[in-house]
Amino acid sequence: MSPSKRIIAVANQKGGVGKTTTSVNLATALAACGRSVLLIDFDPQGNASTGLGINDRAHNSYSLIADGSGSDEAIQKTQVPRLDIIPTVVDLSAAEVELSDMPDREFRLRGAISRISTPYDYIIIDCPPSLGMLTVNALAAATSVLVPLQCEFYALEGLSQLMRTIDAVKAGLNGALSMQGIVLTMFDSRNKLSAMVANDVRDHFGELVYNTVVPRNVRVSEAPSFGQPVLIYDLKCPGSQAYAALAAELLRQEARAA
Repeated sequence: MSPSKRIIAVANQKGGVGKTTTSVNLATALAACGRSVLLIDFDPQGNASTGLGINDRAHNSYSLIADGSGSDEAIQKTQVPRLDIIPTVVDLSAAEVELSDMPDREFRLRGAISRISTPYDYIIIDCPPSLGMLTVNALAAATSVLVPLQCEFYALEGLSQLMRTIDAVKAGLNGALSMQGIVLTMFDSRNKLSAMVANDVRDHFGELVYNTVVPRNVRVSEAPSFGQPVLIYDLKCPGSQAYAALAAELLRQEARAA
């Protein structure tokens, strides 16, 4: 397995829930807390790579799983100290089909991570918005799953399917997989529906839901177009403060479990 302590898959098959935003900014906040972090962009859309200003993608997550090329060569430094990234390219979308004919198809990403020579404190995998073979690879490689959940009417719809997939992967492919937690995103304090959804999620999942809630914040939406995490783009905005708080809460969670 990987020399890293924790491998967190950030997953939700529903798009537009803040999955990539959470991956990038949680990774940035953990790095700011002094942890060494590797972010693996495993979403063919490549938004995590774009959001960190990465243009050179000759070595990428697709080549890692498609031909088993060297993992260390794919790792790039980012503008954030202690945060590295393995970027992706749109070719990764073809892997959903190509993996079906590959040996150990569910474990290609796990194998790639095991070839990384640098011991990171955290590896964060930004999963695609689907429950296909790429997400199964991420779950088979991870030690835990973090689920971003948008505070909207259909928030809980599909979450049960994700939970069943996590249970199936744990039963058949990765017995060490656990739930890291659920983080509520895009919370609008002016909207009663946001509060209702947040209460419903907490009623259903209890302590699995983080206390930190990420608000809907225009600065969070602007930051990727400048190739920056929001914590660099505007450290003092509510979105940045929320992701800093989420990282602190996750580290306290890890300390209690140690």
